[in-house]
Amino acid sequence: MAPSITCTSLSFCWPDGTSVFDDLQVAFGAGRTGLVGTNGSGKSTLLKLIAGELTPASGTVRVAGAVGHLPQNVTLDTALRVDEALGIAAQRAALHAIEAGDVAEEHFATVGDDWDVEERAQVTLGELGLGHIGLDRTIGEVSGGESVLLRLAALLLRRPDVLLLDEPTNNLDLYARRRLYSAVEAWPGVMIVVSHDRELLDRVDQIADLHGGEITWFGGTFSAYEEALAVEQEAAERMVRVAEADLRKQKRELVDAQVKLARRKRYGQKMWDNKREPKIVMGARKRAAQESAGKHRLLHEERLAEARERLDEAVEAVRDDDEIRVDLPHTAVPPGRAVLTLRDLEPAYGARVHGGLELRGPERVALIGRNGAGKTTLLRTIAGELDPVAGEATAHVPLRFLPQRLDVLDDGLTVAQNVARFAPTATNNRIRARLARFLFRGSRADQPAGTLSGGERFRAALAALMLAEPAPQLLMLDEPTNNLDMASVRQLTTALESYEGALVVASHDLPFLESIGITRWLLLDGELKETTPEAVGEADRP
Repeated sequence: MAPSITCTSLSFCWPDGTSVFDDLQVAFGAGRTGLVGTNGSGKSTLLKLIAGELTPASGTVRVAGAVGHLPQNVTLDTALRVDEALGIAAQRAALHAIEAGDVAEEHFATVGDDWDVEERAQVTLGELGLGHIGLDRTIGEVSGGESVLLRLAALLLRRPDVLLLDEPTNNLDLYARRRLYSAVEAWPGVMIVVSHDRELLDRVDQIADLHGGEITWFGGTFSAYEEALAVEQEAAERMVRVAEADLRKQKRELVDAQVKLARRKRYGQKMWDNKREPKIVMGARKRAAQESAGKHRLLHEERLAEARERLDEAVEAVRDDDEIRVDLPHTAVPPGRAVLTLRDLEPAYGARVHGGLELRGPERVALIGRNGAGKTTLLRTIAGELDPVAGEATAHVPLRFLPQRLDVLDDGLTVAQNVARFAPTATNNRIRARLARFLFRGSRADQPAGTLSGGERFRAALAALMLAEPAPQLLMLDEPTNNLDMASVRQLTTALESYEGALVVASHDLPFLESIGITRWLLLDGELKETTPEAVGEADRP
């Protein structure tokens, strides 16, 4: 049987009763599918259901073939050897024992038919750019990005029929991403990939859009999907305008009908009062008029209800793509003003700054470099979270740092309470008015931070820092697009476009960096040095 995935009448709820899927019907066949949707729509949950890591409330998941799943958050024991992480340690040990002359039966049983497992492992590691990593090294000796690729290598060595990848490019540098792109393009079986990485999604065969608990299919890459969706949304917005016009028309016609009926009623009452016709005739005419008026009113009310229903349906077809609006005049930095000075800075790990480096005015700086180059360490040192080995980092304006972990939030507090921690003198009304600009309107501002989705959590953390007192005139972000869906990335881009302070962003996401108007590129490669966007790709090669 050809590898495939079939979900029939699939339903799933979280323990608190929150429904994720209700009677979902979907099937995945051969080829590469990009699964897209907003944060919280259920993409990771669907992958876990397919992988058998979660149990549906009802319905079935049938998979023809073996499944390999690369989860979003990869954690490996740092004490593990590389061959243990790849799942081939026992086979290697048996092979080495046989080569040493030990012909015990259990060694042959362990090896089975996989006599070239060691060679296959080396080839797979080489294809993913990990050829320099020995099988006897420990996980603690490799970078976070390399550990992600090791997990992928372990899956590829198992040769699964179905491969599920959840945000596989998170924490990968550009070179590692290219290696992963090549592995995706060469995949021969069934693949479902969840990602916010446009370049990766432009290498799939089709897009499955998970929206409102249902999946809509689009043939082709993510770029083709975006074009098709734009056309669809334009048509949906036109339908909203048509439905609104029809609703206004039905309201006018109902009012006109009510005016006409009122006139008829007054005329009938006048005839009754003047007794111009026999009583029995006037009574029959009154009953007929009342029946006619009732039917007329019901007709117009039905038409009005239908118009409202058509408008509701049209509105539902339009995606909610609200933009974050930031209007913080106190964040503005005059051109030429010193913002940050680094002098002979040597962080505890990674690149050092020889001599001096100065940021001035509202510069937008991209901090790039391979995994393990020390970008996060440098940002944490500038933010004052880590002490330098030597030298100094001096911020001349209020500074805020948003780490990858988003641990600036207290999960036990609401969104509004978290913002209040950073702006203690602001009134509750002022905080809520500001939060509305970050799309936390009304009761959404009262959600506990611990219940937020990835995109919501990022928006809440960004709001807490940007609404802080004093207003930050230097904002530092560490891999801000990790775990964000496309809509959230667009919202972040919009927010940063209207931010008037200085910006330092560590990221491997080149399209995102280019979209926020980077004015200066700094490369960490043993030391901190200036570079250009054209040289970035080459600089990330080993």
